[in-house]
Formats: sequence, structure tokens, C-alpha cells
Amino acid sequence: MINPSPTSDLLIIIPTYNERGNIERMLEVLMNLELNPNVLIVDDASPDGTAELVKTRMQVYPDRIYLMERSGKLGLGTAYAEGFKYALDHGYAMVVEMDADFSHDPLDIPRLVAPVRDNQADLVIGSRYCKGISIINWPLSRLILSYSANVYARIVTGLPVYDTTAGFKCIHRRVLERIDLNKLRSNGYAFQIEVHYRAWKAGFRLREESIIFRERAEGVSKMSRNIMWEAMWRVWMMRMTR
Repeated sequence: MINPSPTSDLLIIIPTYNERGNIERMLEVLMNLELNPNVLIVDDASPDGTAELVKTRMQVYPDRIYLMERSGKLGLGTAYAEGFKYALDHGYAMVVEMDADFSHDPLDIPRLVAPVRDNQADLVIGSRYCKGISIINWPLSRLILSYSANVYARIVTGLPVYDTTAGFKCIHRRVLERIDLNKLRSNGYAFQIEVHYRAWKAGFRLREESIIFRERAEGVSKMSRNIMWEAMWRVWMMRMTR
């Protein structure tokens, strides 16, 4: 179900699991961006029929929307890694990663892409924390947990960014070619930290652009205690092996 002929230099990768309530609307917004991106949905066998809805949009935009269907819920990190490999194999110059649930505003994508396209940065992060805290509708407990986790990761790894766990970013292909996707071992938030860390240690230019992050209106959050624990111990593994 994947079109091998890209019609853009920009690929937006969106992992999905039970995003039926969001995916059609998200795809329509992305198709109307002036950037004219291609979109790759990486679906982990969503039981709610997310992939079937994607296929209906593919009929409308056959040269711009692609679908990668996986056999089960294999994790966010592996979904992005497979998407990155697809982008490299098919010649894309830039990749944007984001969520399907509108917590990441698709209208912010041009601001993330522009510095990469203009060679002002190699990886641009849509940051919730670089100008204070820009999060709407999170309970205080979750906000404290997320902010503390980012401070912790920054201290342990030395990463020069405020939002180490950000899942909304634009990456130039030269970064993905250099960091060796086969060596990425993390999932969840730890995957985002690892991508940032490997890019930084390889000498690439990281930049943050402030965004407003909104809690999803449809569907259920995928965050779990295991994801948080993985992030806490993986940062030490990164530091010890650097």
C-alpha cells in the first residue's frame, strides 16, 4: 500500500494506533498545507479501523498519502525507525514526525521545516518548554512529571535543549544517515531523547521552536508508567556509552 514515487522533498511520518477519531481530519489539514508534503501513516494494526480510513483518503490523494501496516502494536520507536528508513530509501530531503491527535498543531509544520530547508539547522524541535511552559489542558501532576523528566534528561545527558522528549520535529536526511537507525534501541519518550542525543553528539545543529501543545480531544493517551521508566534508565545508558 506504499507509493514508491515521492511527489515532495518532505515526508511527514505519523504512527497510529486507534486514531479513527482524528486521522481523516489530520490528513485533510496536511494535504492543504502550502508545503505540499507527502504523508506516511505507520499503523500498528489498529482494531478501530484507522488503516481503513487512511485507505479511503489514499484514493483521493494517491500520490501523497502512503500507508505502512504492521502486524501489531510494536511500539512508537520502531514505527518511527521504519518510517525514517522509508524516507531515506525513497529520497526525501526532510522528515517531520508528529502525532495524529492534534496535540501537535499541523499549522506549525512550516516553522519547523523552514530552518532545515534554509540550512540554518539540521534538526528543529517543536518545543513545549523553550519559552516557559506551553501546554494546554494537562493535569498538574502530568505537567510536573513531564517537566521534571525533561530537566532530569537534560542534566544526565547534557543535551542543550529544553524539550528533550519532544515528539514533534523536522529532521534533515543527513542526520538520519549519520545516526545509524539500526542502533536505536528506545521506545516512547526515550526514543525522542535518543534521536536528539545521537544527532547532537554527531555534531549536528539542534534548534527549538516554541509551540503550544494541546492535550488530545479524541482518543486515549498512549503514555504509560513503563514508558516513563524506560526514559529514566535509558538516559544513563546513553551517557555511559557516549
